[in-house]
Amino acid sequence: MGFEELYYLLKGALVTIELVAGALGLGLVIGIPMAVGQVYGNKPVSKAVSFYVWFFRGLPLLVLFFLFYFGLFTLINLDLSAFAAASLVMGMRSAAYQSQILRGSIQSIGSGQMLAARSIGMSKSRAIWHIILPQALRLSIPGWSSEYSGILKDSAVAYALGVMEILTRANFISSRTYKPMPAFLACAAIFLILTYIGVKSLNLLEKKVRIPGYGERREI
Repeated sequence: MGFEELYYLLKGALVTIELVAGALGLGLVIGIPMAVGQVYGNKPVSKAVSFYVWFFRGLPLLVLFFLFYFGLFTLINLDLSAFAAASLVMGMRSAAYQSQILRGSIQSIGSGQMLAARSIGMSKSRAIWHIILPQALRLSIPGWSSEYSGILKDSAVAYALGVMEILTRANFISSRTYKPMPAFLACAAIFLILTYIGVKSLNLLEKKVRIPGYGERREI
């Protein structure tokens, strides 16, 4: 495979990175209030979040793509590009996973912290925003590593919508040169590199924001 084909693939890698970043960002924005609602909200809110999580985690990503892109978006006359639709659906699906990562982190924080905050006059919402969430976000970083890897691999499914990401471009090179192995080997190598860089970056972030002594086990 020549330099021209490799450059074409690397341009697809940029599309994949944008797709993953958009999905992770949207998933976080939606996932935080969902997690808070599930832990601290009333019963209807908690059940609504549980249904959302059940729905988006229960269906394959490809089915969600077709259901929204060719179904719901068409029904409501929402004209989105394939890239925008893929980012939106992946983001909504990621929100279901990220909300549960955050929910577990929130529930791992001792209830005494909320009681202490309320006892000094803080409202519940301020206590969540200033005390609970900063800790929960730190504790969620290992879970985000898994979510990042999952979204990166799932991004290849956007091939079905015609998004010009890595796999779509590798398939185009393969059909043009009649040599599928070099194109798909390069595609696999790029995915492995992106996975390593993303997970390594999140591991470094986890170490940077870790509070010394917080969460460490002490032997008696």
